[in-house]
Amino acid sequence: MISGIRRFIASESAGGVVLAIAAVVALIMSNSVLGPLYERFTQLPGEVRIGTALQLSKPLVVWVNDLWMAVFFFLVGLEIKRELLAGELASARQALLPAGAALGGMVVPALIYAAINAADPVALRGWAIPAATDIAFALGILMLLGSRVPPSLKIFLTAVAIIDDLGAIVVIALFYTADLSLPMLGGALIGVLLLIALNRARVFSLAPYVLIGMVIWLFVLKSGVHATLAGVITALAIPLRGADGRSPLETAEHALHPWVAFLVLPLFAFVNAGVVLEGVGWSTLMQSVPLGIAAGLVLGKAIGVFGASMLLIRFAGAELPAGASRMQFLGVCMLCGVGFTMSLFIGGLAFAGQGADYDTQVKLGVLGGSLIAGTIGTLILLRARRPESLNAPIAAVARG
Repeated sequence: MISGIRRFIASESAGGVVLAIAAVVALIMSNSVLGPLYERFTQLPGEVRIGTALQLSKPLVVWVNDLWMAVFFFLVGLEIKRELLAGELASARQALLPAGAALGGMVVPALIYAAINAADPVALRGWAIPAATDIAFALGILMLLGSRVPPSLKIFLTAVAIIDDLGAIVVIALFYTADLSLPMLGGALIGVLLLIALNRARVFSLAPYVLIGMVIWLFVLKSGVHATLAGVITALAIPLRGADGRSPLETAEHALHPWVAFLVLPLFAFVNAGVVLEGVGWSTLMQSVPLGIAAGLVLGKAIGVFGASMLLIRFAGAELPAGASRMQFLGVCMLCGVGFTMSLFIGGLAFAGQGADYDTQVKLGVLGGSLIAGTIGTLILLRARRPESLNAPIAAVARG
C-alpha cells in the first residue's frame, strides 16, 4: 500500500508543477494585450443537443467547472474510498492524527473568515473558501524539497488533503445548493440505486458504472445540487476488489490520474485563475473577502492543523509522523494553507451571480493567501532539521 501512496504522491506533485504553470500563464495573459483573447477563450460556447429532449449550452469555463471537474471529483471519490478501506485511513489509529488535523484545518479558517466578514451577509457566503487544501500544489512543494522532508510527512499531508476534500464535498452538498428540483433529484436517486445494485451484484466492469454515472450527472445538473457531486457518488459505488483479485477501483484511479493531473486541473486553473490586476491596490486587497480568505489560509490553516494535531498528540495518544521534527511538522501544516483548486471552486459557488467584483476578490484572496502560505511553509522546512536520533531508521519506517 505504501508503494501505491508513493505513486499517488509522485503523480500529484508532478501535476502540481503543471497546475502552477497554467495559473501563471492565465495571470500573464489576462494582464497583457492577450487579455481579450483569454476572455474569448474562457467564454467559447459549447452545446450538447439530443433531439428536442436534451439541450445544454454553456461557455467553456462552465463546462470545465461543471463537467470536467466532475471527473476530478470522481477521482477524489476513488481516493477517499481506497484510503478508508485499505489505505492510510483504514484504521482508527491511523486516521486519528490526519482526521483531527483536517477537521481543525477546516473549522479554524472558516471561523477566521466569518469573523472578518460577519457584518456582510453576502461576503459571509464565502466562509468555506479557505477551508480547503490543494493537494497537488502542496505535494509539489514537498517534492521540490526532496529528502529534506521525511516520507511520513508527505503521507500525512496526503491523508489530510483527502479528508479535507471529503469535508469540502459535504460542505458543497449542504451549503452551496440552489433551488432544488425534486423530479430531477428523484431521477438521480434512481441512478444511485442502480449503482448500488451493480455493486451488490458484483459487477466488476467499469463501463456500466460510468454510463449510469453520466446519467446521474445530468439529473444532478438539473436538480440544483452541484453536478460535480455525481462524480463522487459514482466513485463510491466502484468495487475495491474484483473476483480475480484485481481492483476495479485502483484500475480506474490509475487510468484517470494522468488525465486529471495534466489536463483537467491545469485547464481548470487556466480558465479560473485569470484576474485583471489593473486598478488593484492596497484598498482592494484589504477588503473583507480577500482579507478573510488570505487570513484563513495563512493563519487559520496553520493554527487549525498544527493546534489540533498537538492536542491529539498530547491527550489522545497520537504520534508525530515518523522521523519528523516538530518544526518540520509545522512547515507541512503551513503548506496546508495552499488552497488553490478547491478554494477557487468553492468561491465560484459561493458568489455565483454576485458580479465580477466578488470573482476578483476571491481570486486575489486565494492566490495571495496560497502564495504566502506556500512561501512561509517552504522557508520553515528549509530551516528545519530532523531529529538526529531518527535520521537512520527513516527509510525503514517509511517502507514499513
